[in-house]
Amino acid sequence: MSTWGGKRTGGGRPSGSGRYGVPTKAVRVPEHMLADIQRFVEYQGYQLPLYSSRVRAGSPSLADDHVEMRLDLNDYMVKHPAATFFVRVAGDSMVNAGIFERDLLVVDRSLQAESGRIVIAVVNQELTVKRLQKTKTGCELIAENPAYPPIIIKAGEELHIWGVVTHVIHDV
Repeated sequence: MSTWGGKRTGGGRPSGSGRYGVPTKAVRVPEHMLADIQRFVEYQGYQLPLYSSRVRAGSPSLADDHVEMRLDLNDYMVKHPAATFFVRVAGDSMVNAGIFERDLLVVDRSLQAESGRIVIAVVNQELTVKRLQKTKTGCELIAENPAYPPIIIKAGEELHIWGVVTHVIHDV
C-alpha cells in the first residue's frame, strides 16, 4: 500500500478553518479571469453598502451611519442582463442631456424605443447616441447640443435602434 498522495483520513486543515471561516472547494478557472473572480469574492458579489440616509444637495445635515442594505450595481442598473450592453461615448453631441465624452452608457435592447428616449442607433453604418423623436413624416435623432443638427429619418428610410440608454456613468 502506497503512503504517497491521495486522501488520508484526518489529513489537511479542518473544514472551515481557512481565510473565509467556512468550508471551501477548489475549482479550476482560466488564469485571465482570476483577478475578476478574486474581486467578486472580496466584494461579496460586488455588493456595496447603500445607506438609508439621504445626502442633502442644499444645507448640510448630520448623517447617520445606518446601512439600509447591500447593493449590487448590476441588480440596480441591469434589469434585463441578456439584453443589456455597455458602450463608451465619443463626442459632445449629448452634453445638455448630461452625457459627456468617455461616459459609459448602460443600454437595454429589450426596451421599446419610444419618442423622447435616448437611444443608440445605427446611422450610415455608425453607432450614435441621440434622443429619438417620432414625427408624422418619420423620425428624428436629436442631439442635445445646439451645435449639431437633427438627423432626419424620412418614411421609408431604414433606422436601426440598438437599444435604449437606461443609465449614464461618468466621473465627477
